[in-house]
Amino acid sequence: MSDLPIGYWLKHLDRLIENDFDRVLASEELGRRHWQVLNSLHTDPGTIADLDRRLAPFLEENEYTVTPVVEHLRRRGWVEGLVALELTPAGESAHESLFAKVQDARRRISRGISDEEYRITVDVLERMSANLEQD
Repeated sequence: MSDLPIGYWLKHLDRLIENDFDRVLASEELGRRHWQVLNSLHTDPGTIADLDRRLAPFLEENEYTVTPVVEHLRRRGWVEGLVALELTPAGESAHESLFAKVQDARRRISRGISDEEYRITVDVLERMSANLEQD
C-alpha cells in the first residue's frame, strides 16, 4: 500500500484521464472538454450558462467558460443555435462515433475493478466532497 495521500492519487489520476482522453480524441483534433460539451448537449440542449454550470467541476483554474469550445464545435457544424444550443445532425453523428471511443477509454480506466469497487470508490469520494462542501 502506498504512503502517498489521496490528493496525490486524485491529481495523478485526473492528469492520466485527461491525457488519455486527449490521445483518444486527438484523431478528431478534439480534447476532453469538446467531448464533455458534445455529450452534455446530446443529453440536454441548453445555453452557454447551462454548459458552464454543468461542466464547472471539470474546468481548469484558468478556464472560466466553455464558450471557446462551443465556438470550435459550431465552426465544425456540430452545434447550432444562438442562445439555446443543440447538436446538429452532424454533431449527433460525431457524438455517436466518439461515444464508442470514450466507452473504450472508460473500460480501460476501470479494467480489473469490479462494479462494486467502482461504486464504493465513487461513494467515498462523494462523501469526502460533501464533508468539505459543508465546512
